[in-house]
Amino acid sequence: MRSRSAWMAALVLAAGLCSAEPALAQQQVNFSLGYLTVRAEDARVEGDVLVANRELFLFDFDDFNTVSFGGEYLAPLGEYLEAGGGFAFTIKGVDTIYEDYVRPDGSEIEQQLKLRIIPMTATVRVLPLGRRAAVQPYVGGGIGIFAWRYSETGDFIDFSLPNAPVFRETFAQSGTSFGPVAVFGLRVPFGSGSVGGEVRYQKAAGDLDERDFLGPKIDLGGFQYQFTVGFRF
Repeated sequence: MRSRSAWMAALVLAAGLCSAEPALAQQQVNFSLGYLTVRAEDARVEGDVLVANRELFLFDFDDFNTVSFGGEYLAPLGEYLEAGGGFAFTIKGVDTIYEDYVRPDGSEIEQQLKLRIIPMTATVRVLPLGRRAAVQPYVGGGIGIFAWRYSETGDFIDFSLPNAPVFRETFAQSGTSFGPVAVFGLRVPFGSGSVGGEVRYQKAAGDLDERDFLGPKIDLGGFQYQFTVGFRF
């Protein structure tokens, strides 16, 4: 009788462990839709091309704020930690004109400045209430690899030549930069999914050729405010 009771207790315990472990060890895929806000003029990296361009062209820095979307894979590292790897995509073109110069006929001299950023990130986050909580705040950080492209397309004034003629050209450069990433968020699980909100801060800068651009750097930093939807498996 004792033997049968011991076996029954062992089976119940084993069943409980087997049912609890997958819930704790579930992996997750997140999809996000958000908004990137670039860094303000006084916070941008020294030598930033947009700061230099602002001396000639008429635009605001928040004109480069734009929609972002991305995805992330999350793997548990116990009950209170998890690791993530993901990507996002942002692109914004801003139409500009010379602030103090026009054509001889009085028409504007127009350009478009365009910045594309694709952050690929690896992060570790802490969940203070654990991965079983009904509401799960988290904070973390890691490293980002930022694939970027910056271009200036349109009509420009060549101040080095007599009469400062207007010419049409496209100046473009792309590269890959590295920088830190910080993550703050909260999610609410339900069934095999979750919904939540997240704020990400990224800091990085790309190097530009000063023969083509007015500044040697392009600041890639800013905040992303995201709505997230997750699926556990």
